Amino acid sequence: MVAVDGSEYSRKAAKVAVDLCMSVGANLFVIHVVQQPPYLFAAAGVPPAALKQFFEDARNEGTKYVDEVLRMAEKAGVKAVGEIVEKAPSVVEAITDYASRNEVDLIVTGTRGLSGFRKLVVGSVASGVVSHAPCSVLVVK
Repeated sequence: MVAVDGSEYSRKAAKVAVDLCMSVGANLFVIHVVQQPPYLFAAAGVPPAALKQFFEDARNEGTKYVDEVLRMAEKAGVKAVGEIVEKAPSVVEAITDYASRNEVDLIVTGTRGLSGFRKLVVGSVASGVVSHAPCSVLVVK
């Protein structure tokens, strides 16, 4: 499984995941997580229409990232499925729960991504996934 966010590191992780799946004949899950905005964002008087637009834009952007990896997998002859996980309270929890529900053997992740304010805390998602994953995790630089 690989979670993508459009960052350089997630693209590298996706390439490694596709290559690994190709070499061992495994299937690939590709996900993008749309995180629920923090409580303060939602409580700050943001109009419902703006919140709806936020989720629509995030879903559309995530779909582009997932589709890019699905095309890469198809070219490599790897069977892959993609999914957008929406309104997740925690990116780490969404990734690890998805891996658990789908009995994933390996999560491939990049060292850094684009979530939050372009990752004020470098690698916090990768670190959280390593700590909480139900399976092995490969972190790609």
